[in-house]
Amino acid sequence: MSTASTTSGTSPASPGTSASAAPAPRPSAFDLSRTTATATRVLRQLHHDPRTIALMILIPCVMLFLLRYVFDGSPATFDSIGASLLGIFPLITMFLVTSIATLRERTSGTLERLLAMPLGKGDLIAGYALAFGALAIVQSALATGLAVWFLGLDVTGSPWLLLLVALLDALLGTALGLFVSAFASSEFQAVQFMPAVIFPQLLLCGLFTPRPNMHPVLEAISDVLPMSYAVDGMNEVLKHTEMTADFVRDVVIVAGCALLVLTLGAATLRRRTV
Repeated sequence: MSTASTTSGTSPASPGTSASAAPAPRPSAFDLSRTTATATRVLRQLHHDPRTIALMILIPCVMLFLLRYVFDGSPATFDSIGASLLGIFPLITMFLVTSIATLRERTSGTLERLLAMPLGKGDLIAGYALAFGALAIVQSALATGLAVWFLGLDVTGSPWLLLLVALLDALLGTALGLFVSAFASSEFQAVQFMPAVIFPQLLLCGLFTPRPNMHPVLEAISDVLPMSYAVDGMNEVLKHTEMTADFVRDVVIVAGCALLVLTLGAATLRRRTV
């Protein structure tokens, strides 16, 4: 018998079959090293864009400062709405910056090149969330410190709880910005999403009037909007010395909404704007 029939269980590839090799395995949905590498790249880019950093970190502080002296003759008014706006301002700024920055990655072709590498959509979204989340920590800490210790915001509860809600609001704004950027084809369209996504929440969150005083239909809609629970959480800190069950519920809902929107953002992420 000829020895050409090899005893190794693998036969030589026949001509024309070498090109049909098994495709490279797809990257896993999430990998910590790829996520941190993405976050580091985003932070390096932001380091060379001081205007964006100023917008994210300083604008909420400036707005709170202006608000305090708009109500200079009525400090009680600032106390009643300052805590709520301490959570709303970071949400709005992070939404704007994140949506535009992510869209710019897509329109410049950077996203196309990144996703051609062994980088999953989950890694990309989580990396962006981690990078902007780090800036959100700085933003929330500065805004909370300014409001409580410099502008004299009178809160019954712990300022650390205010900081927690402000940080979660900023992360929620980041998640919403990442999500809506998938549906915009230009930076102008990304900004146009603000009236559709942010303004209804701003009107229905209970900032201008208690939500039970609204029309029942509007109250029902406000019950499913995350900003409503962000404002409720701030008001719990404003009125109670201890952490209440309602505060825990509000914080969990805001955090859950941020996580849900991030997941949706990864699912809807596209390589290129068409």
